[in-house]
Amino acid sequence: MTTARHVAIIMDGNGRWAKRRFLPRAMGHQRGVEAVRELVRGLEGTGIECLTLYAFSSENWKREEEEVDDLMNLMRKFIKSDLPEFIANDVKLKIIGDWQALAPDIVAMLKDALEQTAGGSRTIAVALNYGSQNEIARAAAKAATAGDITPETIAANLDTADLPPLDLLIRTSGEVRLSNFLLWQCAYAEMLFVDTLWPDFTPAHLQQALDDFANRERRYGGR
Repeated sequence: MTTARHVAIIMDGNGRWAKRRFLPRAMGHQRGVEAVRELVRGLEGTGIECLTLYAFSSENWKREEEEVDDLMNLMRKFIKSDLPEFIANDVKLKIIGDWQALAPDIVAMLKDALEQTAGGSRTIAVALNYGSQNEIARAAAKAATAGDITPETIAANLDTADLPPLDLLIRTSGEVRLSNFLLWQCAYAEMLFVDTLWPDFTPAHLQQALDDFANRERRYGGR
């Protein structure tokens, strides 16, 4: 049986979760943050070395200003409230994407969190202001500057270069697309699309996904 060292999740469905309950979208996002918290707490014993979460894409700026503001404020609250827990549980925080273009106070908070968790043994990578096409373009430009554009030099310059290869990508809410997330890294990753809305996704759902992954035969183009 195969163990998934690196799992990535497209956390989709907060808005629909709220709509079905006649609640504002902000309540869906708040419940989504709770789902993240519960999932991180449940990682012990799963074998996962890195969990990468798609938190805010470079396309999410197109949403209503009020919703974007809600998301940014939730980010501030999450960093403040959960940083001590990350440290206590030996979790290393990593940010991928153009996160330094976020609001200065958020950037400062993230830099502090990165420094305080640098020694963690398990990684939570959060994609903020992230778009995979932009990531690949940046990596290719760096490879070109070094004088040699190959799959290996591009991979070495991706935001995820220091992480284990992606084993499993999960998308919640029933949508079946990658939405500009980890396009390069997904080349031979297993994929699982589930109908569960993100706020309802629990550690039990993750374990079920890991069990499904363990029974798959990974061929990498072979037979």
